[in-house]
Amino acid sequence: MNKIFAIGDIHGCLEKLKELIPKTGIDNQNDTLIFIGDYIDRGKFNSEVVDHVIRLQNEYKKVVCLRGNHEDMLAHYLEGMNEDMYLNNGGINTLHSYEIILSDDIDERKRKIPAGHRKFFESLLPYYETEDYIFVHAGMKPGLSLKEQTMHDLLWIRHEFIEAEYDFGKTVVFGHTPLNNPLINKNMIGIDTGAVYGGKLTCVELPKIKIYQA
Repeated sequence: MNKIFAIGDIHGCLEKLKELIPKTGIDNQNDTLIFIGDYIDRGKFNSEVVDHVIRLQNEYKKVVCLRGNHEDMLAHYLEGMNEDMYLNNGGINTLHSYEIILSDDIDERKRKIPAGHRKFFESLLPYYETEDYIFVHAGMKPGLSLKEQTMHDLLWIRHEFIEAEYDFGKTVVFGHTPLNNPLINKNMIGIDTGAVYGGKLTCVELPKIKIYQA
């Protein structure tokens, strides 16, 4: 049976990502590698993390990359929207990584992000679904089907989702909310363990529910 490996929020922690991947023993031809979003911001090596994930997309047969709220904030910033919100949420480190200065106009900001990286950001999925699992960055609003969820909830929801005992029909694998340890419940698995805050970068192997960390 092919395995699924899902990795939590990276936030520019390149060395932890490089250390984590070999620990998993993932088969680059048969297994699926899923990134749960938030590749950038807060950490130091933001453009380098995007480079590395793109490299993995080329090396592995099946890589799924989800959109996080931080990629969403970057997209708005590049259009001149919600600039203070982005800067106040760790975006300044990503701007430094791409050598974008605060005085750059909108067109200049976009030009400083390599075409391959822009394509990567534009390709990110809001969620990914398999027979047994739903993979999403932040979570889901209880009581609504997957198709009824708003993009805001998929990218931003926290306690209303995490504290819910609601049966979503499938196990929801998510990141976004930093936890001291992976959260493993019947209805959800949380894998953001605060890598950028000094915690671990976490990967869960499914269906075994085996945890790997760096």
